Amino acid sequence: MNQQAQWLLPDGVEEVLPGRARAIEQLRRGTLDLYQRWGYELVFPPLIEFLESLLNGAGRDLERETFKITDQLTGRLMGVRADITPQVARMDAHSLRRNAPTRLCYCSSALRTRPAVAGGTRLPYQIGVELFGHSGVDSDLEVISLLLETLRLAGVDNEVVLDLGHVGLFSGLLADCSLSDAQQAQLEDILVRKARVELETFLADSGLPDAASKALAALPWLAGDAAVLGEAREIFQDFPAALAALDELDTLVSVLSQRGVTLHLDLGELRGYHYHTGCVFAAYLPGESEPVAKGGRYDHIGEVFGRARPATGFSADLKMLSARTVAAGDNGILAEGSLQDADFAAAVAALRDQGERVVLALPGADNDAQLLGCQRRLVQGDNGWVIQDL
Repeated sequence: MNQQAQWLLPDGVEEVLPGRARAIEQLRRGTLDLYQRWGYELVFPPLIEFLESLLNGAGRDLERETFKITDQLTGRLMGVRADITPQVARMDAHSLRRNAPTRLCYCSSALRTRPAVAGGTRLPYQIGVELFGHSGVDSDLEVISLLLETLRLAGVDNEVVLDLGHVGLFSGLLADCSLSDAQQAQLEDILVRKARVELETFLADSGLPDAASKALAALPWLAGDAAVLGEAREIFQDFPAALAALDELDTLVSVLSQRGVTLHLDLGELRGYHYHTGCVFAAYLPGESEPVAKGGRYDHIGEVFGRARPATGFSADLKMLSARTVAAGDNGILAEGSLQDADFAAAVAALRDQGERVVLALPGADNDAQLLGCQRRLVQGDNGWVIQDL
């Protein structure tokens, strides 16, 4: 192996250099402070844990994305988390066990066996919130509102299109259909891919009632602006559960539209159907195929941990979210003196206590102020140490 190859990183694994790291960290601090003001408590789920716990419940869908290793202490298989949401659900259900609504937030790295898109990262820096213990449109609206505030902090709120759907539409249509589990899985796969010809063939062979067949045939193509809700009501008029889901979407659309949010409705969206139970949403930026943030309602996520509390939340990759933000510029102070001088050391300490960034000019070093991020300097004046602009 040549010397250059020794420093190559695996595909999808990247290092973050100072300028980008500063932008990410500034956004992290701002978002966590925002979540604290909304009443969300910070938690730190473990990076690694036993596989059967990590891939339980909603985590089952992450099996192919999870790196697995053998624990040298017990011989049991362990997994490195690919997503933090199921871990937070376990903390609510098993560790905290509160009766009141619980608001939790987190920010940490995850690791995936493959990137979501070609050329993407396998090391997302995941930030998110989860609200447990309330079922209804009000908690959905709280979480979506907090997502929009997060996007505002990142400076991309004016660019975002919020995609809205509701898996209750599909489950509401299936309630009156006598389909086996295998048939339901096949139908779900067809709808996710929006495979029109396959869907027509499936419905023709399934023997479903005409109303259900018509509604399922229309579902993948019910997308667009708020007008699609009226069209859907006509098609779903014989399905009360689907109409209830439409009512929830109607409320969300009404409130968010009044706030000037750019919306796109996709009533056939089945992302995460296995664990989502209500509204689902995703925030897209222009030119991006992957959402910058996504979430929804998953009322059964804690069931495998003994407590199926209603839940809603969202997560985002902080590295992706910060890609269009610019970190605040450096305005540091280059301190030209020696810590052996008590007055100089006191002056430097006082400036740092005031929140200033002070970089020491080391003897014999190339103390290039620009490279060190300094636009001012601390020098010895007639009456003590003074700051000058460079």
